[in-house]
Amino acid sequence: MYIDTHCHLDAAEFAADRAEVAARARAAGVGMLVVPGVECAGFDALLETCHRFPGCRPALGIHPMYVDLAQPADLDVLRSAVVAHKPVAIGEIGLDFLVPTGVFVPGYDREKQEFYLVEQLKIAREFNLPVLLHLRRAQDTLLKFLRRFPVPGGIAHAFNGSRQQAEAFIKLGFKLGFGGAMTWPRALHLRELAATLPLESIVLETDAPDIPPEFVGKGGRNSPEYLPRIAQCLAGLRRVPLDEIAAATRANSLQVLPGLRET
Repeated sequence: MYIDTHCHLDAAEFAADRAEVAARARAAGVGMLVVPGVECAGFDALLETCHRFPGCRPALGIHPMYVDLAQPADLDVLRSAVVAHKPVAIGEIGLDFLVPTGVFVPGYDREKQEFYLVEQLKIAREFNLPVLLHLRRAQDTLLKFLRRFPVPGGIAHAFNGSRQQAEAFIKLGFKLGFGGAMTWPRALHLRELAATLPLESIVLETDAPDIPPEFVGKGGRNSPEYLPRIAQCLAGLRRVPLDEIAAATRANSLQVLPGLRET
């Protein structure tokens, strides 16, 4: 059995065929999906999706790219939802510094991103929950906040930092999420990390419908049913049997997200 540790099955891109997507994933051997939240307004739909499809478990959080829609009262909504629904993690939270310094983009507010990151790290600490981290071009800043507000580990989603940064996240109790980006032959640095980092530090993810693998093509819709093929890529890079990758990444996921064991 495979575990997709990051799949937005509740996304609008799956509205027309969500049940079929979930069924194909299960048929492919993907027995568990972690469905991360991005904004409080979407929690009800996310939770309904997780209730509807076996093996789906929620994570709840406010994504850094949605903080412009958030209000401080949403933190109380998040806290209440954690109590009521017992998610496996707080997420997807973090920082997104894709915008180059000095470039004005409406709605981009680094200070607001950092505020909601810190407040959600506090909630994770309060409920002893791991976190799912979005860290685009923000690895070092996130490490700084994690050292100030330590949490019970989690996953550095779509990791694409340096080896030194990878080792720093691992030291703080994090696993590193690898998915479709690893399958592209030109992703030389990412493939080197996937091949050489300790296997016990790696989990698999799709980020569906985003980050499509090479065999889907740029602009295509990613899907959780592709996770075994992503795992096959990792097995090839590491030159180990696919069964070893499946077993190790499953164990890693259960270790870093203990709430999955209750599924």
